[in-house]
Amino acid sequence: MIRCIAIDDEPLALQQIAGYIKSTPFLDLRGLCESALQAIELLENTAVDLMFVDINMPDLNGMEFVKNLATPLLVVFVTAYGEYALEGFRVDAVDYLLKPVSYKDFLKSANKAKAWFDALQQKPSEITSNKEFLFIKSEYKILRINFDDIKYIEAMSEYIRIHLLSSKPVMTQLSMKAIEEQLPEDRFMRVHRSYIINLSKISVIERNRIIFDGNVYIPVSEQYKSKFQNYIDKNFLS
Repeated sequence: MIRCIAIDDEPLALQQIAGYIKSTPFLDLRGLCESALQAIELLENTAVDLMFVDINMPDLNGMEFVKNLATPLLVVFVTAYGEYALEGFRVDAVDYLLKPVSYKDFLKSANKAKAWFDALQQKPSEITSNKEFLFIKSEYKILRINFDDIKYIEAMSEYIRIHLLSSKPVMTQLSMKAIEEQLPEDRFMRVHRSYIINLSKISVIERNRIIFDGNVYIPVSEQYKSKFQNYIDKNFLS
């Protein structure tokens, strides 16, 4: 069962999603919240795998709420505003539903979430690599990932998320140490306990942070600061 909550400041919309969740055999409703602030309190004491989140809410909108989660969860956005769709996928949402939502569309999104959830329950991934690419297991598939296509790698508890140039991120059950051992040392560097970066994709560094895509800030921790600074010094044109 996938443990779910729904968040929406519109009571009728909230009850509709609650009804859809209860009608879906593999979903388990754990709570209903009328604001993102209520959801923050609920998540402190409730185990949740998947959230159905409205975006346009007072105090803290759904998009900012999801971006600031300490532990990323599976998310389906449910909103009346189509212009948020692109931003929704940029934060790796499973899906994006436009109101009014039919059960047919809801079930389609729920099945996508189940595919992600099931993939995350797999045994640890096997990984093989050569000088230009690696193979990993993800969502019941073996994927080839070219080193040149990797922007950075993010740790997520027992999983990693590989952020790519050409497609959506790839998530797999693998440790940072395991993938770090397969990456070319002259092309990749660990700069934080939770981040490995592709050195060739760095374009902006600001205040000990590496900026990707204009709005992703990756910190350089003290543990890795000296090594990273040595790399910058060697390639700095003065």
